[in-house]
Amino acid sequence: MSSHIITPGPYRATKLWNEITRLFRAGMPLKKHRQNLRNYSSCFTAVAAVDWLHQMLCSNSNFGPDVTRQQTVQLLKKFLKNHVIEDVKGRWGTEDLEDNNTLYKFPSTSPLKPIPCPAVPSASKGVKKRPSLRDKEGFFRFKSMKKNEQETEENHQAGDEKESGEQPVHRRELTGDDELNIWRDTTLTHLQKILGVASLDEVLDHRSVNPHNIIHNMTKVNKHGVVTLHDKTNDLPHWVLSAMKSLANWPKYDSAQASYPGFERDVFKTVSDYFYSLPQPLLTYELYELFINVLGLLRPQSERVAIEALQLCTLLLPPASRRKLQLLMRMMSRISQNVDMPRLHPAIGTRTLMVHTFSGCILGSAEECDLDELLATRLVSFFMDHQQSILTVPEYLLGAINDHVQYLRTAQVPMDDIANVHDGDQVCVPLPMPTFCHQISGAEFEQQKLSCSQKAMEDLLETLVTDQNMTEKDRRKRLKQFQKQYPDIYSQRFPSTEKAGKADNKPKIKAPLLIRRTKAFSLRN
Repeated sequence: MSSHIITPGPYRATKLWNEITRLFRAGMPLKKHRQNLRNYSSCFTAVAAVDWLHQMLCSNSNFGPDVTRQQTVQLLKKFLKNHVIEDVKGRWGTEDLEDNNTLYKFPSTSPLKPIPCPAVPSASKGVKKRPSLRDKEGFFRFKSMKKNEQETEENHQAGDEKESGEQPVHRRELTGDDELNIWRDTTLTHLQKILGVASLDEVLDHRSVNPHNIIHNMTKVNKHGVVTLHDKTNDLPHWVLSAMKSLANWPKYDSAQASYPGFERDVFKTVSDYFYSLPQPLLTYELYELFINVLGLLRPQSERVAIEALQLCTLLLPPASRRKLQLLMRMMSRISQNVDMPRLHPAIGTRTLMVHTFSGCILGSAEECDLDELLATRLVSFFMDHQQSILTVPEYLLGAINDHVQYLRTAQVPMDDIANVHDGDQVCVPLPMPTFCHQISGAEFEQQKLSCSQKAMEDLLETLVTDQNMTEKDRRKRLKQFQKQYPDIYSQRFPSTEKAGKADNKPKIKAPLLIRRTKAFSLRN
């Protein structure tokens, strides 16, 4: 009997349910039992099923060792309700299974849930497949260096041909909607790459992604990295914050508060009751499927990838939900590590109690899912171990977005491109490719040095001839000095001028100009 990891993708919860069902039916030992003076073959007791299934779940990489025996009992109750198992008399459809010696068996029909297959429109109908974020052009177009160099060379050639009449450009102002699209698309593109899915449409409803939330969660934080809220309406009430601080700093709580035996348990119950009274889990119903898919990355060899994925997913939360999540995870982590904290439960360790108490108010689906409790437990356990890394602002993403916005603010967009854009469309200008210096030989350098210097002297001579602010006396004096220093350049400009024989031995650019210092001549006197 072998299990495999359910990778991210659509209907992951259904796939996990089918995987557990398959393993349970294939591996659960069946025996002959006697009950009420009757013999029943190929069956098992509830307590034996709990033992076997609990061990299997703890060793399964999709769930992990944080699964409790009580959760296993809850799962078997759902097995009974969904006709994965039935009692020895063939009854099912209820959730009255208990951890006892009641006998159960497997039904003859397959209990696997069908996985919907998305309809693929045929090409003959002319229906185009919705493009994924990877197919979009704009923010993250990667081209080979060879292709970039070829395009750069072609652009230079085209520029030389059109030197006399270049296409006019227009500086397009970056609108507020443009910036919002950049924040959203950049974040989702990174997330899609991390999850390794063909399209985020399969695991995320784009209508639930608000770019304002991303901007707020990345820019409106205090020195501890916790989101700040301008509107305190959705913030934690003062009495809840006070209770959470008391538990996080135990036993150094406010001396003004009452203290009595069992006080910390009452405070803990007050905090948990508040979070369960919220209208929806902190990770929201809209993002449930997305976080379920991130669970497929929670493996030791891909821990860093999972942290990065959760960083991006939590940026999509409403700021009030992200703030509550940050404060709750900090409290849970500090309580779990506090050796001075009295036991909050007589039979459960502090860390296990934290995970199982708050998992239901952190992750859950709008419609009850058969594996909600198990999946939430695994996710919250990982959150507790890495909450400081997960709930910080990813600086690499913030830098990428700011750089792209800054580039688009200064980019020149051709007039033809602007004319082809309809109202409401976004002009996506690709980031410019970096240019590099090419190494040249020493001979090429000397040739360029000579030609550039000679061109500069020719320009200087032309300035002396055409300067209208110069008196004729000064002009003749300076032209005479120029002729003496650079006779060849002077003779090219004034061919009829008397040629001196001694000038033949002089170079076009006098050596002292390039090699050693010469006596400078003044253009003023």
